[in-house]
Amino acid sequence: MIKILYTVNMKESFAQQCLDILKREDVKNECKILFKPVIDFILYEINPYIYITVILVFLIFVMILAILFILILLLRNKQLFSKVHLSQG
Repeated sequence: MIKILYTVNMKESFAQQCLDILKREDVKNECKILFKPVIDFILYEINPYIYITVILVFLIFVMILAILFILILLLRNKQLFSKVHLSQG
């Protein structure tokens, strides 16, 4: 029982030591320097997909506006058409 508690306590202290090391400013800077090429490569590879996504979102927005405009015109014409039939009948 004591061995289990010691093992759990040791794991917690090890995790806390790792977190303390990662909080240091020099370690943060080294991590940034280490991962900068990887992040740049990922962004370079994803860049075309970001442009495609932005273009598609813009096209969808324009299409929704066009559908709204067409619906408004149809509803307005339908109301005018129904008023003409009512006045003639």
